[in-house]
Amino acid sequence: MAKNKKTSVGRRGFLTGAAALVATAQSGSPLNAGVQNSPAPTALDEWLSQTKEDAIEPQLPIIDPHHHLWNTPERDPQKYLLEQLAADVKGQNVRQTVFIECGSMYRADGPDEFRVVGETEFVQGIAAESASGRYGDLRAAAGIVGTVDMRLGDRAVPVLEAHIAASRNRFRGIRHGAAWTEPGVLPAVAATPRLAHRPAIVQHLLLDSNFRRAYAYLQNYGLTFEGWVYHPQIPELTDLAKAFPDTTIVFNHLGGPIGVGPYAGRRDEVFAGWKTAVAELAKCPNVVAKVGGIQMVVNGYGWHERKHPPTSDELLSANRDWYLYTIDHFGPSRCMFESNFPVDRLSCSYTVVWNQFKKLTKDFTATERSAMFHDTAMRVYRLPRH
Repeated sequence: MAKNKKTSVGRRGFLTGAAALVATAQSGSPLNAGVQNSPAPTALDEWLSQTKEDAIEPQLPIIDPHHHLWNTPERDPQKYLLEQLAADVKGQNVRQTVFIECGSMYRADGPDEFRVVGETEFVQGIAAESASGRYGDLRAAAGIVGTVDMRLGDRAVPVLEAHIAASRNRFRGIRHGAAWTEPGVLPAVAATPRLAHRPAIVQHLLLDSNFRRAYAYLQNYGLTFEGWVYHPQIPELTDLAKAFPDTTIVFNHLGGPIGVGPYAGRRDEVFAGWKTAVAELAKCPNVVAKVGGIQMVVNGYGWHERKHPPTSDELLSANRDWYLYTIDHFGPSRCMFESNFPVDRLSCSYTVVWNQFKKLTKDFTATERSAMFHDTAMRVYRLPRH
């Protein structure tokens, strides 16, 4: 009886009661070169452990171009740092990763617009720790994408320069999220908390004149822009791409198809509209796509509510049409698979995520697979070969 209770955490109360369920992971000293003690297990770890898979093609080189790092009570899980990332990637041949801004470790004082630079300073330190080889061949945060309030217009320039100064060898781009919905559209469990001083998400952000004044400077510094929108805003991202054809946009999370709130039970309708928008966006040669990142609560699959987490076959069955449509329109040379961890970790394990991508592409050529698993990310983020 007690055993059933433990293995059927069910996850229904997990997201709303995460503070009580997620224990702080404990750091360990190295057992030997490149090997660390695993972090202390959490309720989420126990749930994920119910679906066990070995890595398929464990030698296949991977660059994970989208993950986060934080140690924040407001987030779920509360702690996801290098130790947790290294534990997740075990079994997969993850060579390098790209950190994407998430509101971590902003400066506690100083001018408001410069507080976001603290995140780049924080991640630069983590990247240096990873580069020491303490965690084996993994080079975490080999590329860093930070944020700035792009509504500052010309005043965003000193902030961009401060980010670059904080990480001259790794800073690669900017993300100011534009994934906006009417208040109340997303259930509380699907909404990401907006941390203090993190640039606000506002309606029609990508069309704002001050935003575009700041955006025009990205090309001057060789920086990319992460296009994080929900599916209704994909046309606005397309408009931005056409207005600035020399700036690379990285399309995040397949454009965030919403599957909760008023969109629940309307997946076929959402997919039809999404396809039209994505086909138009893909016509812009300056846009590349991250394939993945749709296991979030907002996507509406409800994986987190199940007694057992999904297998890679189940994930692939749910996601295949979205993935293949994106790849068909952008082409493998403009696509890169992403984990979106630890956000998607609320639904599935790291190995399950990457196993589904490997199964998806089993009939693709070696060159096409290399592009999507590794080479596109290396080119777009200007990463060294490792």
